Amino acid sequence: MVLLAADGVAIEAVYEPADFDADVTRDAAGRVPVTVVAHGFTGSVGRPHVRRAAAVFRRYGAVITFSFRGHGASGGRSTVGDREVLDLAAAVAWARRLGHRTVWTVGFSMGGSVVLRHAALYPAGASDGHGSAHDDVHGSAHDDVHGSGHDDAHGPAHTDAVVAVSAPARWYYRGTAAMRRLHWVVTRPLGRAVGRYGLRTRIHTSDWDPVPLDPAEAAARIAPTPLLLVHGDRDPYFPLDHPRALATAAGSHADLWLEPGMGHAENAADEALLARIGAWAARRAPGG
Repeated sequence: MVLLAADGVAIEAVYEPADFDADVTRDAAGRVPVTVVAHGFTGSVGRPHVRRAAAVFRRYGAVITFSFRGHGASGGRSTVGDREVLDLAAAVAWARRLGHRTVWTVGFSMGGSVVLRHAALYPAGASDGHGSAHDDVHGSAHDDVHGSGHDDAHGPAHTDAVVAVSAPARWYYRGTAAMRRLHWVVTRPLGRAVGRYGLRTRIHTSDWDPVPLDPAEAAARIAPTPLLLVHGDRDPYFPLDHPRALATAAGSHADLWLEPGMGHAENAADEALLARIGAWAARRAPGG
């Protein structure tokens, strides 16, 4: 399936029904929840760790996976978490057009920052018919922080529960060797060539303008939507002050899991952890 983001970028997406023996709560019409998976930087629909996550989440409902812009078979170039919120909104809107009443978003690393910002910019029932979150993404920084969220061009795009795994709390972090390498890939011509040919990721050459809503500020705007923050204590990219800052910003409505021995993002999330995430979403936002 090819979706169109609000700015016209083509996004490859895959829909998979729930497992036949899935442990799901259906609504009166027999509808099951759907998990929309937002991968990390350099990931895509076809990457093994994304497929493994999708297989586990199918135990709890249907699953939509997609490739962010600049990744996989999607069009455009990666903006490393900025315009990607439009890609996620298109996937969530597709889930709702398919008839699902309950949608959970689960994001890893870059995808974790995207699900936080998406939940802040697309709150349930906030559409006023006079704009779109596309305006929030591309307007002023003031608009991105304070503008109201809206539906995607193709319909409602809000989420009913949010899970951010290995997400940063702030932009431009360079405090670890892994993040310094990532910044080299993103900001330098040679690094972007490595990204394109070595990592199969096409990266935009322009800086953010304006700078998107900070992840911690986004986390503070998500309530009352349930929020789960998951982070490994051996994450080589973002140390534990990041999930703690997100949890502090989100307040008492967020759950924080600090996972002993876990590294970074979907590559480090084993099946047991993924199953716990699916079960958490099913408890906090049941339905079809």
